[in-house]
Amino acid sequence: MVTVDSGSSGVVDPIGLMPLRKAVAERLAAQTGLDWMAEEIAITAGSREALLYAALAVLERGDEVIIIRPWQPWVPALVQAAGAVPVFVDAQRPRYTPNVGSIRAAVTSRTKAMIINSPNNPTGAVYSRTTLQELGELAVEFRIWIISDERYSTLVFTGLHRHESIVVAYPAVRPRTIIVNPCSQALAISGSRLGYFAAPTAIVSAARKLQGYAAITPSREAQQATLSHFQVAGGRIERETYQRLFGARDMGLNILSNLRDVTPPRADGAFFFYLDLNRLASALQDEGRVGVTDDFAGWLLKHTNVACLAGDAFGDVNGLRLSFGAPPGASAIGLKRIVQALNSLRIR
Repeated sequence: MVTVDSGSSGVVDPIGLMPLRKAVAERLAAQTGLDWMAEEIAITAGSREALLYAALAVLERGDEVIIIRPWQPWVPALVQAAGAVPVFVDAQRPRYTPNVGSIRAAVTSRTKAMIINSPNNPTGAVYSRTTLQELGELAVEFRIWIISDERYSTLVFTGLHRHESIVVAYPAVRPRTIIVNPCSQALAISGSRLGYFAAPTAIVSAARKLQGYAAITPSREAQQATLSHFQVAGGRIERETYQRLFGARDMGLNILSNLRDVTPPRADGAFFFYLDLNRLASALQDEGRVGVTDDFAGWLLKHTNVACLAGDAFGDVNGLRLSFGAPPGASAIGLKRIVQALNSLRIR
């Protein structure tokens, strides 16, 4: 157990305690099979702050950043906060994977970076090795930075059940890659706001200046607790979380297979079911009953007492995100209600 008085209460290095940075580097080395140094690691007050530092470190006003849609709601705002311009490229349905040809077509002389997220929030998509290789090749060809959000890397439910980072799939892109990951989310202590990014040392040095003068240094106690977990728990919490969500996913997919006019989701990673309501919404819109997915979310909350997140929040008017992170009993009840409600809107 880590206590408040277990170490010094003095000033903490703006980019984190050295023992924790070393532990993260060792953890990354074990996960990727590549060597990592503590000097390539910056501990941050959450992964969103890590994303912001990454953006501020590599972007200048007027730069363009390719974002694959659906996106996480805060991503465009972070790009804009750095003075850059978001450029959206739609993922390919039904698996919601990047269309590398579309991304290539979106590259201009002002393109400076691309943000990728696999396993993906909100869609649950997991990018294949081939896709990651093609994205890496494109980044090297056009000298584009890759900001790789890998917050759900411990939650891959298909294939080999193992996350593959773009720096593993295409090692040549590593000098142009910033890997972002939260510590607190994987350990179910998201309120502690602890994350990190792994990047070339010049980017880490820039983060030291940013975090030292313009932001809040991550809590010493949260850092010590996370370090203790890495040293003592040996991944137990991640394994327990994985097993619980693996079972919840199977149960949920079985329930959602009863949907009639909506294709059941894949949920290859993360802990979300993402429904494409395009066909159902189009038919009901013609009948004047339901419009976009924001209407669906409100209608479901009213008629089933189950909260969903409309795809509008992710830049997708056809999507609906459901979480299977709730207790299994509650998830089963909620998903059955959703299936019953959506099936009642069956296309005639």
